[in-house]
Amino acid sequence: MRSVAGKIAFVTGAASGIGRAIAIELARQGTHCILVDVDADRLEMTAADVRSLGVEACVEVCDLTDRQQVTAACERVLRDWGGVDLLINNAGIAFYGRTTSMTTEQWDRLLAVNLHAPIQITRELLPAMLERPDAHIVNMCSIAGLVAGGRFAAYHVSKFGLIGFTEALRAEFGRRGLGVTAVCPGPVLTGLYDAAEAGNGSKVPMPPRWACATPELVARRTLKAIRRNHRQVLITPLAHGLFALKRFVPGVIDFANTFSRKRLKAALPWAKRSPQRELQPVVLRFPETPADSADELSLEADYPEAVAGHRAA
Repeated sequence: MRSVAGKIAFVTGAASGIGRAIAIELARQGTHCILVDVDADRLEMTAADVRSLGVEACVEVCDLTDRQQVTAACERVLRDWGGVDLLINNAGIAFYGRTTSMTTEQWDRLLAVNLHAPIQITRELLPAMLERPDAHIVNMCSIAGLVAGGRFAAYHVSKFGLIGFTEALRAEFGRRGLGVTAVCPGPVLTGLYDAAEAGNGSKVPMPPRWACATPELVARRTLKAIRRNHRQVLITPLAHGLFALKRFVPGVIDFANTFSRKRLKAALPWAKRSPQRELQPVVLRFPETPADSADELSLEADYPEAVAGHRAA
């Protein structure tokens, strides 16, 4: 898609973060936007910013965990707009904690938002998109869809699945002119970490700011990928580094994931602590001086037992 001017875009998760930044960047380039999110108030704020740039904006308040709401939103878009040229599956949530601490409801909710909803929306809008020249689908997959770490199991599952869905769509419909892109940023300065649930009362760790991208950077890179029909886009040096490590030296990542201090101490004799010796008390004795003897004699009359004990010692 060489130009997005005059096109119609369907953007999920548009109330904040990356989705909002993409909607505004699209509007700057003349794209009409259908904005989807569960947060009605912030979604209206995004819509107002989009309209201020001279394009149309339609608001669809939708809970992506509810299949009926998703279907209703897609049907309205097909009826009122005749379909879309751009589909940006951006909405996502996270859970941090041990896999064993996640409930069935938490697994279902995360997979519904991150994986099932993008698949459902794509399936319902795809037939109309195939009739449009130069249509394009973007799935916000994250570096978490390419490299896994600990305590984000459900999030990794959803993003790895979205990577596979993206590649399958591109393989099947690329010859028909449909562009499909997986955008895989590293950490981004959004509310994802603050809004994420955490197991066992743990706190979701926030990556350092120097390692994070801004939503605006991700939006610009996403539009560049649409214009050039890129298959996959990595954003941030951290994402590039992790992807390169997994591709060329996967053992390094595996070692980092399996490393533990206990195993290190068991393998390295010099890392073990030597047993502590029992400390013996040190008794210092000083020779009696004439002054000490005189003082002792003067005290003997008043404290005979104490003086006798001192001499015995």
